[in-house]
Amino acid sequence: MHQLAICELVERVRSGETTAESIAESSLAAIERARGLNAFTHISRTAVLVTARGIDERRRAGKPLGRLAGVPIAIKDALCTVDAPTTCASRILVSEGQPLEGSLSIPGRGWQPPFDATVVARLRAEDALIIGKANLDEFAMGSSTENSAFGPTLNPWDLSRIPGGSSGGSAVAVAAQLTPVSLGSDTGGSIRQPAGLTGIVGLKPSYGRVSRFGLVAYASSLDQIGPFAQDVRSAARVLGVIAGHDPNDSTCADREVPDYEAACDRDVRGLRLGIPAEYFGEGLDPEINEAVKSSIEDLKRAGCTVQPVQLPHTRYGIATYYVLATAEASSNLSRFDGVRFGLRVEPPRGDLAALYGHTRDAGFGAEVKRRILLGTYVLSAGYYDAYYAQAQRVRTLIRRDFEAAFSQVDAIITPTSPSPAFKLGEHQQDPLAMYLEDVYTLPCNLAGLAGLSVPTRQTRATEQRPSLPVGVQLLAPAFGEETLFALGAALERAAGGFPRLPADLTQRFETLRYLS
Repeated sequence: MHQLAICELVERVRSGETTAESIAESSLAAIERARGLNAFTHISRTAVLVTARGIDERRRAGKPLGRLAGVPIAIKDALCTVDAPTTCASRILVSEGQPLEGSLSIPGRGWQPPFDATVVARLRAEDALIIGKANLDEFAMGSSTENSAFGPTLNPWDLSRIPGGSSGGSAVAVAAQLTPVSLGSDTGGSIRQPAGLTGIVGLKPSYGRVSRFGLVAYASSLDQIGPFAQDVRSAARVLGVIAGHDPNDSTCADREVPDYEAACDRDVRGLRLGIPAEYFGEGLDPEINEAVKSSIEDLKRAGCTVQPVQLPHTRYGIATYYVLATAEASSNLSRFDGVRFGLRVEPPRGDLAALYGHTRDAGFGAEVKRRILLGTYVLSAGYYDAYYAQAQRVRTLIRRDFEAAFSQVDAIITPTSPSPAFKLGEHQQDPLAMYLEDVYTLPCNLAGLAGLSVPTRQTRATEQRPSLPVGVQLLAPAFGEETLFALGAALERAAGGFPRLPADLTQRFETLRYLS
C-alpha cells in the first residue's frame, strides 16, 4: 500500500478505503526487511503509529485531513525533529548514553533537538507520517553516502555500488519503495545526483523557496531542502506543502506558492530548451549522453523547441564551489566544540582549546576535517582576497551566464551526473574524482536556480556492470519550478511512467544483512 503514488494514497485514506495505520505498518515492515541497505539511522515506530491512529480517528469523526494524510516520509538526518535524534551522520552529535528507541546504527545517544525544522512542522500539519531519519554523508559533505559515521548506504539497483550523496539514505528510501517520498538537502547536487543514480525524481528548489530553519547548515548560501519521489506529481505536492515564507529564515522569499500539481498538466508545446555544449563534453559517459539525447527527442516530439546556449564559466564551477562551500562550512561547523552539543572528549590537561581540539578530532570524519581545513585556509589572513573574494566574483559570472541563457530559453536540459553509480570505495582515495561527480549539478546552486532530476533510459547491462539508472537534469530560472514540473511530467508521460525497482532486486536486498 505504501508504494502507491501519494495523491492516490491520500484519497484512499480520506475515503476510508484504507487506514493511515495500515500504511504506516506496511512501510515499517518494508524498512525492517531492507535494514541491510542502511538507508535509515532512526525509525520512529511508536510515534508514527500514534500519529497514524490519530489521523484515522479524525477521519472517522468526519474531520478534514491534510494534503499528505497517511503518507510515510523519510527525513534526512540533517533536519531537526523534536521526537527523534538528529546526528548528521556524525559522531560529534552522539554522546554517551542509551540510544533512543528506534535508533539503528547509532552507538550512543544522538542529539535531541528541542524543535522541528520548519519543513518538518509543515509536513506534520498536513498529516504526513514522519517515519524516520535517513542516512547521509556526514554533515552532507560527500557524493556517495560513504562518509557516514554509521556506515555507507547501498544502492538497491546494485548492492556493490553507491547511491549517490549526500542525501543517499533519502534517495534509497524512495528507490527501494520503503517510503513513497522523502526529504533531502541539496548544496551542490545532493538531491539531484542521488535521484539520478537511483532512478527517481529529485527536486532542488530555488534558493529562498523553502525555509532552511532547522536544517543543520553546511554552506548557508547554497543549501536548499527538497523532495524525492517516485513520480513528478508527488514531488510537486510535497513542494507545495513545504514551500513558502518563514519569518524564522531571513533568506526565505516572501512569494506566493503556485499550484505545482496543476503545472504537471501543462502543455509544454512552445517551450524553448537550451542545450549547453559545456555539459556534453569530455568525461561524460557515452551511454548517459545517449540517454539524455533521447529525452531531448521526447521533449521535441512533445512540442518543445531546442537551441544551443553558452555557459562558458561552468568550467570554473568545481573550483568556485569548493572555495565558497568549504569557507562557509568552516564557519558553520565551529559551533560543534564539545560544549554545547553531543560529544565531549576531555583532554589530559584542563585547557579549553585542548577540549575543542580533542572533541573535534574524535567527532569529525576525514572528509569533514578536509573541508574545514580548506575553508579555514581560504578565509585566513593573506589568502582571503586571493581565494574567497575571487570565488565570489566567479560565482557572479556563473550566475550571469545563466541569466543570459534564460533570456533566450525557458529551461536548460543536461545530464544529472557524468557517470552511472560507481563501486563502493572506488573514489574514496581520490577526493577530486569524487568532487567531479557534481560537475553538472553544483552550478545550479551557485546561481540559486531551480533544478529537477528525472529518470531517463537506463544503461545497457554488460559483464562489467548491470543496467543502471540514468538521470536527466532540467534547470529553470529562480522560482521557475512550475516549468520544471511541466517538463518533468511530459518526460514521464513519454516514458509511460518511470520504472520501478525490479522485483528480483527487491528480493535480493531484503535478504541482505549489512555489517559495517
